[in-house]
Amino acid sequence: MTIASLIDTPSELTNSAGSTKCAIVLMTRVRLARNLAGRSFPGWADADQRADVLAICRDAVSAAPQMKRCVDVGVTDLNELQKQILVERHLISRELSGSKSGSGVVINKDQTFSVMINEEDHLRIQVLRAGFQLKKAWNAINELDTALEDRLDYAFSQQLGYLTACPTNLGTGMRASAMMHLPALVISGQMEKVVRAVNQLGMVVRGLFGEGSDASGSIFQISNQTTLGEPEEEIIKRLQSVLQSIIEHELNARQKLLEADARKLFDKIGRAYGILQNSHVLNSAEAMNLLSLLRLGIDLQIFPESCRPVIDRLFIEAQPGHIQHAVSHDLEAGERDSTRAMRLRQEFARFPVPTFTTNGNN
Repeated sequence: MTIASLIDTPSELTNSAGSTKCAIVLMTRVRLARNLAGRSFPGWADADQRADVLAICRDAVSAAPQMKRCVDVGVTDLNELQKQILVERHLISRELSGSKSGSGVVINKDQTFSVMINEEDHLRIQVLRAGFQLKKAWNAINELDTALEDRLDYAFSQQLGYLTACPTNLGTGMRASAMMHLPALVISGQMEKVVRAVNQLGMVVRGLFGEGSDASGSIFQISNQTTLGEPEEEIIKRLQSVLQSIIEHELNARQKLLEADARKLFDKIGRAYGILQNSHVLNSAEAMNLLSLLRLGIDLQIFPESCRPVIDRLFIEAQPGHIQHAVSHDLEAGERDSTRAMRLRQEFARFPVPTFTTNGNN
């Protein structure tokens, strides 16, 4: 498989969660930071050392059974658009996309496993799963990590655990996270309170593309902050409990919005539907927020459940890199906004008409 064919293949994020309750969680991800024993960390290594580590790790990762028919590519072999698309699909980090040389990525054909090489650490192993599947994601990455450890000599301390470039990743080297759709908490102004509570529980809340990014479309990433002194299973268990609590808060916020003034909420959803059907200029942030409202409409049974995969796919395909990839020539920002609006008009011309009586309101 080539990088071009991988990009033309739908990603794991285009598949939505199966149940209504877990529909609030778009994606779960588990990431492990690993380094090779006796080797300088990427930030300290010279060009020859980075190239040596890249070659060793690419061979080991590509040989793992989970990575059959994988794409194995150096960052310098990717053009800017390809890198942007991989960032938008959460397959590589913005940091890796900015690497100059001696870095690479190995991605399996289903885009569920991604291993970045020579980012901050020698290896950043990650597993993506659509919906609320923390335990499955952990089991999958644990198996891949074991397979790689059979081929690579990891830097490990009996006192500190896995050694990492950043001290905050010491120990398990694990970051587990969920991408959550929380529109009712945003609309009701409760999100700041939730962020404070989550921080006090040793978790961190970030935007759609991680640290420093905005929460476009009311999508937030919630992940563990502590990696040292706690087994991986306990971290997963504690995060799962926090996520369940956030789900309940979001569901309660939705119910209160409906009880307080359902017409106002339905008006937001109806206007979003109308704009997506008729707009001729849409930037990515506005498109995300409009799609978010329609996804909320699916949860409220205003639109049928069968529409969810369409919205989840468009969350990705409305991003700048994907809009650019869909045409055969370079686009300026204004042209990209027009193209985005045109593509969304085409999608929503086929979208079902909203039914606002589902919840007993006209």
